Amino acid sequence: MHMHETICSFPFGAFVFILGPFSRTFVAGSAPAAAFFMSNLSSDAGRGNAQPVIRLQSVQKSFALPSGEVFDAVQSLSLDIHPGDVFGLIGKSGAGKSTLLRLINLLERPDAGRVFVGGRDLTTLSRRELRDTRQNIGMIFQQFNLLQNATVFDNVAFPLKIHGRHSRAEIDARVRECLALVGLAEKIDTYPAQLSGGQKQRVAIARALAPRPQVLLCDEPTSALDTETTRALLETLRDINQKIGVTIVIVTHELSVVEVLCRNVAILEKGRLVEQFAVVDAPSEERKTALGREIDALVRRREREAREPIEPHPPSLQRSPQEVAYV
Repeated sequence: MHMHETICSFPFGAFVFILGPFSRTFVAGSAPAAAFFMSNLSSDAGRGNAQPVIRLQSVQKSFALPSGEVFDAVQSLSLDIHPGDVFGLIGKSGAGKSTLLRLINLLERPDAGRVFVGGRDLTTLSRRELRDTRQNIGMIFQQFNLLQNATVFDNVAFPLKIHGRHSRAEIDARVRECLALVGLAEKIDTYPAQLSGGQKQRVAIARALAPRPQVLLCDEPTSALDTETTRALLETLRDINQKIGVTIVIVTHELSVVEVLCRNVAILEKGRLVEQFAVVDAPSEERKTALGREIDALVRRREREAREPIEPHPPSLQRSPQEVAYV
C-alpha cells in the first residue's frame, strides 16, 4: 500500500417526560481499533468515582455587540463532566451552549472563572502549553470544516502533521485506524466533494480522534444532516464512546440526540445552567405521547419565532479554519 503525506427552548415541562432512562443498543467494538485508542486513555475512564475530566468553576463570558450593548453569553457557570460520559448541552438559540463548549478548549477565553481538562487549569497555560493540551481535546463542528483540496487521508492526518511529532509511518497507521473506527476505511483516497454530508462529518470525527484525545467536543454535529444520516452518525458517536471510552460533550437542540446518545444533560438558559439530570430510563408510552404534543407545540413556536427578529449572536462566534487543529 502506498503512503500519503479536518433546544431551541424546550419548555421545562417537556423534560419531565425524558428524565427516565432511555434504552440503548450498543454495537460491539472493533478490538484492534479499541486497543489502539485505549492505550492512550486513563485506566479510570469508566463511569465510577473517577475525578471529573472536565471541571468548570464559575466561568463567565461576555461579548460587546455592534450596538454597544454587552451580551452575557455564560454567567457564573459551574459544571463537572466525568470520564467516559456522553454529556448533552441543550437550550434555545443564544442560551450559551456553543460559547460554553468553546470555553472548554479555550477557543473562547473566560472573562472570569477556571477551566480544568484532565486536571490542568487551561486558563493558566502559556500559548504553547495550551496548544499542546488541545491535542487532548478533539472538536467537530456543524459544517465539517474539511480541506476541500486534500484527500480524506490528508484531512485526518492534518492535526498530526502540523505538530510534527509523528513519523510518516505513525501517521499512516493512525489515520487508517481512525477511518476504520468511523467506517470509512475505503474512502482514504477520496476528496470531500465526492462524499455525502454524513461521510464528511465522519471524516471530521476521524480527524478529531487522530491525536487520541481524552475529550471530544461536538457543536451541533447533526444540524446539517437529514434524519436518517443523523441517526447513523449518532450510532457512530455512541459506538466510539463505547469502544474507546472517549468523553463526549455535545451541543444540540434536538431531543432525539438526547434520547439516542446522551447519558447526562444540562439545560442552559440565558447563559446559566438551570437544570441538570441523568438520562437513564425509556419513557412510558403515555409519556412519549405527551412529549410528542410538546414537540408539536415547539415546532409551531419555532415557526413563529423564525418570522420574528432573532437574537443577535456575538461576532466572535464565527468560526475560522484555524479551529480545525486549534493552532
